[in-house]
Amino acid sequence: MKTIGLIGGMSWESTAEYYRLLNEFTRERLGGLHSARCVLYSVDFAEIEQMQVQGHWAEAAEILAGAARSLEAAGADLMLICTNTMHKVADAVEAAVSIPLLHLADATADAVRASGLSRVGLLGTAFTMEQDFYRGRLEAGGLHVSIPNSEQRTVVHRIIYDELCLGVVTDESRTAYRKVIEDLAAAGAEGIILGCTEIELLIGSADSPVPVFPTARLHAAAAVDAALSG
Repeated sequence: MKTIGLIGGMSWESTAEYYRLLNEFTRERLGGLHSARCVLYSVDFAEIEQMQVQGHWAEAAEILAGAARSLEAAGADLMLICTNTMHKVADAVEAAVSIPLLHLADATADAVRASGLSRVGLLGTAFTMEQDFYRGRLEAGGLHVSIPNSEQRTVVHRIIYDELCLGVVTDESRTAYRKVIEDLAAAGAEGIILGCTEIELLIGSADSPVPVFPTARLHAAAAVDAALSG
């Protein structure tokens, strides 16, 4: 099995899920006591979050690029950025190393297409929902992407940063997300992309009238497939 490099800590709540999923998928594939070969570089999310708010994306890219170089030096054969939002700097991270970066949006788009769907609603941070770096990648993969209205986007974003990234999961927030999902489905979305890895701590398939696509799970599954290929 190839060694998977993880750029994590954004937040560590979802990075812990990545570690669990990688090992579960590896055990399912190989059986017995097998677990995933992986190396983790975990950043301080408080620093990254401030750079996001201030628009200092080039500075954030340097930090993640440095993490990528450390992972390559540690023996990683392929690499994941364990957060949707920071794929805004994916090109800079990929350019810093010679090992492949498995892009989260590509793994997600592959899963949506494999399900036979093309019209999806996207939930995530305001950066992910509103900017083109992620939606554009999904649309280039053949998907039609819709997002919540402005008021709902504010709610979705706030719950991610103020609650889920801190490990806080409430029924009230789950109800709010369910309403957003119902509205997207009513407007024509055939599926919902949980485009922030922390959302999977709050929402599952039982919370949606249409299929959901949990991006951390899909990313981890694609990484294990890649690590076991060849």
